[in-house]
Amino acid sequence: MTADLVNLRQFKKRKARAQKQKTAEQNRISYGRTKAEKELTGKLNEQRNSQHAQKRIDNRDKGRSKLPEK
Repeated sequence: MTADLVNLRQFKKRKARAQKQKTAEQNRISYGRTKAEKELTGKLNEQRNSQHAQKRIDNRDKGRSKLPEK
């Protein structure tokens, strides 16, 4: 009865890779978003930024600008 020889270095590397894959899969489930969700978020952010820019008051012509001039 002879046992199979195992290279411990390779065994440790395989075990570490398997653990990383398992962790990555769990993170994809927990934190991942679909492409559609990312696009929706991007469009909503663009819309909010546009609305914010439209409501900005510009006082540069009156000399009371709050924004530093370049």
